Amino acid sequence: MVNENDILFFSEKINRILGEISRDMIGQRDVVEGVVIAVIAGGNVLLEGVPGVGKTRLVRSMGQALALPFSRIQFTPDLMPADVTGTNVIEKDENGQNRLVFRPGPVFTNLLLADEINRATPKTQSALLEAMQEHTVTADGQTYRLSEPFFVLATQNPIEQDGTYPLPEAQTDRFLFKLIVGFPTTEELAAIVQMTQATMAETAQPVIGGDELLAMRAIAKEIPVMDDVLMYAMQLVSATHPELPSASEYAKKYIRFGASPRAGQALITAGKVRALMAGRFNVSFDDINTLAYPVLRHRVKPSFAAVTEGISVEDIITHLLEEAGGRKQNPIQTVTDLLKKKK
Repeated sequence: MVNENDILFFSEKINRILGEISRDMIGQRDVVEGVVIAVIAGGNVLLEGVPGVGKTRLVRSMGQALALPFSRIQFTPDLMPADVTGTNVIEKDENGQNRLVFRPGPVFTNLLLADEINRATPKTQSALLEAMQEHTVTADGQTYRLSEPFFVLATQNPIEQDGTYPLPEAQTDRFLFKLIVGFPTTEELAAIVQMTQATMAETAQPVIGGDELLAMRAIAKEIPVMDDVLMYAMQLVSATHPELPSASEYAKKYIRFGASPRAGQALITAGKVRALMAGRFNVSFDDINTLAYPVLRHRVKPSFAAVTEGISVEDIITHLLEEAGGRKQNPIQTVTDLLKKKK
């Protein structure tokens, strides 16, 4: 069972990680928190934003704060699957005989930055599928396990069309979150320019290593979820499916395809981490409401009617939350409350 010391340890580490990343990132608080939640929950993240808004910088800073081995792959149309996973090469042994030796690719790391992932061909994109889900790589019939923890943080440009290949549904579903990196405000832009005049390098210092990160993940798994909250999250996922008998008229009109069961898993797993970040012992309705956007925005596909009427995925999620009673709240017990009671 999780005790007060576990939650205090978790909150202290989280605050230090966020503090170090904030040294390199101006603004984008929600995006930074989303990446941290996903990493601790053990999920992959898709960062979408126009060039120059700090997507790659955020991932590099995250790698430094977590003190994990870090690799970067710049996805291009000519990138081959072997450039990602590795390949067998012929070498001579001590007896002068030829032998096949597997040379691991950049995917053999803990934190992988897949930069501009939508610029690679579908064949190369699919090279990451096994690694993202099973944390293994299969080459020539031999399966190699990746070291834990392992995460893929991918970036993509939403406005570029030439030379891009949209991610297949099977791959987008393997991202725990899709986070939108917006353009900074005028004040934030001025602060970014001033910061980068001093240095372009990331300044985040190591906070935790892989073992501590896995320990934090184990703590998060012990956080309880009330039956009402669990059912609320599952009903929200089911509400995205227009083919179900319980679907609303809104869903039938504006949703083409709904979210997979991975969405339900993501809401609960990430909700536990978010609860701990706030120093809480249980997942709340508010956790589900907040996480619904990064969990569902890449899993719900709008219908033709939604596109023609200018209804975005964000609008659909907002409506589904309102239909599900998305302003529900439940009593939340925090570490601070317990300490006050003890006094």
